[in-house]
Amino acid sequence: MSYIEDLGKRAKITESAIRSLSTERKNAALNAMAKSLKANKELILAENKKDLENAEKIGLSGAFAERLTLTSERIDSIAASITEVAGLADPVGEIIGGGESSYGFNIVKRRVPLGVVGVIYESRPNVTADAAALCLKSGNVCILRGGTDAINSNKCITGLLRGALMEIGISPDCIMLVEDTSRAAATEMMKLNEYIDVLIPRGGAGLIDSVIKNSTVPVIQTGAGNCHLFIDECADVQMAIKVADNSKTQRPSVCNSIETLLVHKNTAEISLKKLAEIWEGKVRIFGDKETAKIIPVEREATEEDFYKEYNDLCVAVKIVGSVEEAIEHINKYGTRHSECILTQNYENARKFQQEVDAAAVYVNASTRFSDGNVFGLGAEIGISNQKLHARGPLGLRELTSYKYLIYGNGQIRT
Repeated sequence: MSYIEDLGKRAKITESAIRSLSTERKNAALNAMAKSLKANKELILAENKKDLENAEKIGLSGAFAERLTLTSERIDSIAASITEVAGLADPVGEIIGGGESSYGFNIVKRRVPLGVVGVIYESRPNVTADAAALCLKSGNVCILRGGTDAINSNKCITGLLRGALMEIGISPDCIMLVEDTSRAAATEMMKLNEYIDVLIPRGGAGLIDSVIKNSTVPVIQTGAGNCHLFIDECADVQMAIKVADNSKTQRPSVCNSIETLLVHKNTAEISLKKLAEIWEGKVRIFGDKETAKIIPVEREATEEDFYKEYNDLCVAVKIVGSVEEAIEHINKYGTRHSECILTQNYENARKFQQEVDAAAVYVNASTRFSDGNVFGLGAEIGISNQKLHARGPLGLRELTSYKYLIYGNGQIRT
C-alpha cells in the first residue's frame, strides 16, 4: 500500500466517527485548535521563517513570498477565523426539504457531510487551518496537500491542530497532511476515488487546470482570479480612484485583487492620469494604444495580458466605449471570480450585475472584499468560479450534500 493510499484508508476509517460528532464536540475541538495556534506563535513563526529562507534561496518573487509569510497578527487572524467557524450554525442535520408523498410515506431531505475532502493548494499556510476548521465543523475528514514552499509551516500548523484534537479525545486523523510534496503524490491523490469523495484545488490557474484535467475524483473548481474593475463614464472619479487603487494594491498577491482596469473613454483622461500619479514607481502598467496616448505605459498590453492573473503589482489597462463593451471584455477574458463597476448610473449598474458572469459582482466597492470571512462564512476553503455545485466563497454549507430519509408503514409499489 502506497503512502497516499494509506492516508486515504485512514481517512475513510475516521469518516464515520467525525460524521457523527455533536455540534458541541466539534465546537470544543475548534476552540482548542484556535487556542493551540495562538499559544504556539513562536514555533509557527520559526517554521515559517525556514520556508521564507528557502523561498529566497530559489529566487521566488516578492508577491509569492508575501502569500507565504506569516506574522503574529496573521496567526491571530487565522485563530480568530477558527473561533468564528465554531460560532456558526452547524449545517449537518439541517432539514432542507421534504413532505408527505402521495403514497402515504414521509420524506425528509437532510443535510449531510461530503465525506473525505482532499485539498491541493499552494503557498498560503493559512489555507491549512481554514480548510481543517471548515471540514471539521461540516463533519468532513480532510486530506491536505500544500506545496513544497510552505511544507515547514504546514507541518507545524497541522501538528498543532492534530495535537489539540488528541487532547479532547477526537481522532487526529480527521485532519491529515500529505508530507510528500512530489507531483507523483498529488497525481495519486487525484486518482484516489476509493477514499476521497471530492477534491478542491486552491491556487493559481496552472494548479487548478492540472487538477481538473487529471483528476478522476470529482473536483470543485476554485480560485483563479483574473478580476476586473470598470470605471464607467458616470463614476464618481474620486471614489473610483480610491476603489481602483485598493483593488489593485492593498494585497496584490491574492486572487481577489484586480488584474485588468477598464475605463470608459469619456472619463479616461482624468481617471488614468490620477491613477498613474498614484501608481508611479509602484505598479507596472500595460496599456492598449489609447491608454498610451494619455499616460506612460511600460509596454503595450497584449492578448495574453488580458487573460493573465499576475498576483503582483502589474495591471493591464484598456479604454472602452460603453458598458456593453466592458461586459463583453470581462465575459471573454475573466475567470468568473469577482468583477466591479464604478458608476452613479443605476441602469448601468443593474445591467453590469445582471450580464457579467461571475461569482461576485460589485457596484462601487473593492473586489478585495470577496472573502469567506467578510461574507459571514467564518473562513473559506476556496472561491468556486464554476456553476456547480456552488459559487463564491465555499463555507460550511458548500461542504455538505444531502440525503433523503423516507418513513413508511408498509407501502409497496405496484
